Amino acid sequence: MITKAGSFDGLLARGVNLFERWRQQGDAEIYADLSANDARPVTAFLRDNGCRLAAVFAEDRTAAESRYNLYYVFEHPHDHRYLLVRAPVPSDHPAFPSLAVEIPAVNWQEREIQDWFGLVAENHPNPRRVALHDNWPDVHPLRKSFPIDTVLPPFEGERHVYRPTLGEGVFQIPVGPVHAGIIEPGHFNFAVAGEPILYLQLRMFYVHKGIEKRFEQMPVHRGVFLAESISGDSSFSHGAAFCQAIEQAGGVEIPEHAARIRTILLELERMYNHVADIGAIATDVGFVIANAHASRLREMILRLNEELTGSRLLRGMICPGGVRWNWYPDQIEECVRVLKIFDREFEDLMGIIETSDSTRDRLERTGILDPDKARDLGVVGVAGRASGIDRDVRRDHPYAAYGSVTIEVPVYQEGDVLRRMQVRVDEIRQSLNVIRAVESGLRPGPHCVSMPPIPPDRCALGAVEGWRGEILHWIRTGPGNQLERCKIKDPSLNNWPALVEAVQGNIVPDFPVINKSFNLSYSGTDR
Repeated sequence: MITKAGSFDGLLARGVNLFERWRQQGDAEIYADLSANDARPVTAFLRDNGCRLAAVFAEDRTAAESRYNLYYVFEHPHDHRYLLVRAPVPSDHPAFPSLAVEIPAVNWQEREIQDWFGLVAENHPNPRRVALHDNWPDVHPLRKSFPIDTVLPPFEGERHVYRPTLGEGVFQIPVGPVHAGIIEPGHFNFAVAGEPILYLQLRMFYVHKGIEKRFEQMPVHRGVFLAESISGDSSFSHGAAFCQAIEQAGGVEIPEHAARIRTILLELERMYNHVADIGAIATDVGFVIANAHASRLREMILRLNEELTGSRLLRGMICPGGVRWNWYPDQIEECVRVLKIFDREFEDLMGIIETSDSTRDRLERTGILDPDKARDLGVVGVAGRASGIDRDVRRDHPYAAYGSVTIEVPVYQEGDVLRRMQVRVDEIRQSLNVIRAVESGLRPGPHCVSMPPIPPDRCALGAVEGWRGEILHWIRTGPGNQLERCKIKDPSLNNWPALVEAVQGNIVPDFPVINKSFNLSYSGTDR
């Protein structure tokens, strides 16, 4: 076998004794099997060689194989493929060694596995429930033995107990879980001494929707509508990740024309969210006029979305095999026209913001996330790039039409609110360049191919750089062209713990702007 030292091939050859077997699947994935449930040796080997652990999740295979499977998804800095290391967990001993001490990024993910599947993460530093709240009964909803129509008894018992505040003059400030406006529930419990924040405790998963359970036994063609419901402001990105997984499982390549349309819509989704965040950050430091301009620009993109797809939030456009309908020449002309106006007026907006010394004073050195902490926590997307993490799925694992354009990833080291806003500014400018490049190559052609029935037990991973960061969808197909399992990883799952680090030492009045600079999804976390 020919191996490449700077890729997974070389590492698998060097670590041959760590794996039972491995195989490449398609162009984007490698599956490697372990003989036991202890992934610590292989994880240490891969991390020592520059690999990143992107996700950890489980599946219930007790009916077919009398075991559960754990999957550890690794990324290599010089390889466009993902490596999925599979470790068996016997059903008669449902436990596995925790990695959370060495890799804090998997803290919540391992605890989710405990909650959903009842697999014990041995020696986990904080084994408390994370997804199921404390007063839930002792159930494990992602086990196959748990029917989706189960009616649970009334919840009883103690609710979540927060760490007590200690010391003279130290007080708690509870915020939530119900908030003003339309945002979903999340509880922020601050410990403060005067105005400075000593620490913050988070509690999420108040409105868990059971989406991963709902995917089970769902026909493949209907799954995309559920994927679009995971997080409303990222509907196209989640739909794209799901469709890519389905297409890889079915061995289907979408038409180039469809790939270009997908790319344009992914960038429009990035733009309308980023410009809204820029305006919201300005509002939180009292610069309301800047937010008024940003809101007008967001509305411009939302109306363009509706013109191109029939949906302001881009729902109902993507499908396995491509997109649901083609564009007429006048729609493409309208896209070009609107983006020219947007480009000019966005630069006017940034001129207003960047010449405001008071705004810069409030944002610079506020809410700093240290690059080392960001790496330890596995922070992705905007927050990661503002804290020195040079990573972007569009460049590192090209999909849709991203392989035909240049993606320059904006990276800053300071990790403050100002740089998180600046990453958004840079990405909007790059989105305009990407759309222009992709539009110039649009040629009449098919917008979709038919999807054949997918045989059972096909596994595949779909990865997309959503506007918040890396989105992963992993599927296993079942009999009758249905889904056996769909694992979803929204970027917010990685990034909420980073907010805890970023607020420490700041004053309470700066929390809203720090929180907005991350702008994480409750819905994506509570999937």
